[in-house]
Amino acid sequence: MAKELKDLTKRSENYSQWYNELVVKADLAEQSAVRGCMVIKPYGYAIWEKMQRELDRMFKETGHVNAYFPLLIPKSFLCKEADHVEGFAKECAVVTHYRLKNDPEGRGVVVDPDARLEEELIIRPTSETIIWNTYRNWIKSYRDLPILCNQWANVLRWEMRTRMFLRTAEFLWQEGHTAHATKEEAMEEAVRMLNVYADFAERYMAVPVIKGVKSANERFAGALETYTIEAMMQDGKALQSGTSHFLGQNFAKAFDVKFINKNNELEYVWATSWGVSTRLMGALIMTHSDDNGLVLPPHLAPIQVVIVPIYKSAEQLDEISRKVAPIVEKLRNMGISVKYDNADNKRPGFKFADYELKGVPVRLALGARDLENGTVEVMRRDTLEKHTEPIEGIEERVQKLLEEIQANIYQKALALRESKTITVDTYDEFKEKIEQGGFILAHWDGTPETEEKVKEETKATIRCIPFDGDKTTPGKCMVTGRPSAQRVIFARNY
Repeated sequence: MAKELKDLTKRSENYSQWYNELVVKADLAEQSAVRGCMVIKPYGYAIWEKMQRELDRMFKETGHVNAYFPLLIPKSFLCKEADHVEGFAKECAVVTHYRLKNDPEGRGVVVDPDARLEEELIIRPTSETIIWNTYRNWIKSYRDLPILCNQWANVLRWEMRTRMFLRTAEFLWQEGHTAHATKEEAMEEAVRMLNVYADFAERYMAVPVIKGVKSANERFAGALETYTIEAMMQDGKALQSGTSHFLGQNFAKAFDVKFINKNNELEYVWATSWGVSTRLMGALIMTHSDDNGLVLPPHLAPIQVVIVPIYKSAEQLDEISRKVAPIVEKLRNMGISVKYDNADNKRPGFKFADYELKGVPVRLALGARDLENGTVEVMRRDTLEKHTEPIEGIEERVQKLLEEIQANIYQKALALRESKTITVDTYDEFKEKIEQGGFILAHWDGTPETEEKVKEETKATIRCIPFDGDKTTPGKCMVTGRPSAQRVIFARNY
């Protein structure tokens, strides 16, 4: 067993430390020289690329197109929408000068005091303001609507406490920004994109999510409604995994974006925005992985199948390689990403441990005896089960196995969430159960004051007001006893 696995902290001992170590040991990311920012390494970025590719396809299938807007935003833009600036002001990095110069005293470079900007520029924490300032030039008539734009970009939010992928000062994401002629169209768009996120999370990430709407306290700054998908991690904490916002006419009014409607009347445009980020990488790691390392869903694994030869001589390796070549070709023709690792600088045992740590879904091992017997050893990463199979027709069986693994890890995550979701009726019971982690369904009277009281006393927040199910039954608030329209989901969260 490789040293990396021996050193990996167990989840049961320290879940947070296990996560931090796994991100580094599995070669996903590392800390950078810039405080709060990470370096996403090639293996980690390959997973993000697969996420990006699938999401981009799904966006385009729903009629969206990609664009790109500036990184720098004039400070005055953030002043135009009051709730928005209040929500982001404390996280903004500000550019004040445009030039450096050599220090006259020979101590490197210093900011040139003569190069101060007339107006400071904000490194984008999100792009609503710069985009809506632009949309003013694009929109004149109902014929110009809807505008369905998405951008893949980086943003900067000055975080003090960071954790790789989950919360970093700079992170990668996509942000959709759409403009519509009617309130109904904009609301439909916001819900449609939330459903796209939920579909992606469950079909590709194998992460079960609950869809719902945020409370006013948890709403995106500048939105009238924020819709969310919430996932549960193995330690019972919630992770907000994607949000979609109905912005009403707030940004259109702030930036004076009007259009002539079909009745030849001038009115303000209706807006949405929606986004997911590299935080999804954190969700992927924490939902499925185990004490041996990553467990990756086959639909997003950079390497879905690895083949490791076991040999004692160059002649044996040549013979194995000849046998493996058509298998590799056929798997690739089937759309399966496969790696044949015949490197001679690492022993098979180290390779086994390394690919296990990195979460490769299926491992095939082939030695001289396998050649004689016409067999191959197959190991599946999700259960660590090994068995020997005939090498003839292995490609079709591997294809089927990958789908089995995808389904299995989803069902495992779903079963965990269901086992850690409970219903309570009293505040005393809530306080007891929240210490055990998980999602708690409880009645809430709908007031910010009650929500804040629960947060202060238990560190739990309302993750969402769920859309469906028996959660919609009316009752009495667990804290105040006042009427409650339905149960909401409380949890501690990342």
